[in-house]
Amino acid sequence: MPLAHVRHSEMTVDELTDHGMERMDDEAITQFLATHSLGVLGLPTEPTPYLLPMSYGFDGESQLYFVYVTGTDSEKASLSDRANVASFLVYSAETMFHWQSVSVTGSIRPLSDADYDDLTDAQAPTWRPELFEAAGTSETTTIYSLEIDDWSGIRHAIEPPAYTERSSRDDPD
Repeated sequence: MPLAHVRHSEMTVDELTDHGMERMDDEAITQFLATHSLGVLGLPTEPTPYLLPMSYGFDGESQLYFVYVTGTDSEKASLSDRANVASFLVYSAETMFHWQSVSVTGSIRPLSDADYDDLTDAQAPTWRPELFEAAGTSETTTIYSLEIDDWSGIRHAIEPPAYTERSSRDDPD
């Protein structure tokens, strides 16, 4: 499909509500963030953002928490320390008919020792790859907090079409 055609066919979320997409309210966003543990952190760099998958913890209100294994030289820690704003995307896509995503933006900073001491087990990231667990025992780790300034969520949850309703492009003949 030519790129010009793709641009021409873009629709807004509001225009896609006729096709089953809906905006998530604050309660649904909070529930989604509380029941997931992985997403993609976006930090500002030129010419493109620095994106990396991260596990996270959520305080149930307005803070996300990340454990950085920093070692001697950490690009994500350096970029986070310089960032005025960061973004984080959490998504789930079970099928092409059932998916949802939440995007948050806010300020990111390392936790002070006092804030770290106040962090509960429920707020700490619950899922981390074994590699990071092992590295965390011998390397320096720092907890970063993303204070959520803004969030939005969308979802699409419809019943898939019945076999007899499938499009002609699915017909092998």
